[in-house]
Amino acid sequence: MSLHLEWNNEQEELQIPESLIEQLNQLLQLAAEMEGVTEGEVELTFVDDEQIHQLNRDYRGIDRPTDVLSFAMHEEKDEELDIIYEVDSEDEMSAITDTFGDIIISVTRARAQSEEYGHSLERELGFLFVHGFLHLLGYDHQDEASEQEMMSKQEAVLRQAGLTR
Repeated sequence: MSLHLEWNNEQEELQIPESLIEQLNQLLQLAAEMEGVTEGEVELTFVDDEQIHQLNRDYRGIDRPTDVLSFAMHEEKDEELDIIYEVDSEDEMSAITDTFGDIIISVTRARAQSEEYGHSLERELGFLFVHGFLHLLGYDHQDEASEQEMMSKQEAVLRQAGLTR
């Protein structure tokens, strides 16, 4: 088994090139390796500000757009992944690893932030993706210490991939 990235594009602002997906998959592998994760699936969806605004309002009670949302399937970062089995068309049992959850990124917000921070859109999308993945693993940034830990991990992964500011 391995780590797998599934993605969807539900916005029209940006064509998503295969090279971006390859880069995000590399970031996923680097972040997972850093955390000792070897199996699983992450679902990524690109949306616009209107869509993420609705999700933020409906699921978090915050009535404004945001840059990234994560919907984790597991509550604890140390929790073992469950493996489920399905019967394929030839009645053979095959193991399927659970999904970690969904990451939703607003391309609109990512583009604006990349301009504001003076770096590439690819770097901003990478940052948001790693940020979302760490949330799926159970990390948060509710206080200064946990925010610093998350930031440090994000920057280490981005640095390894050559996505510096």
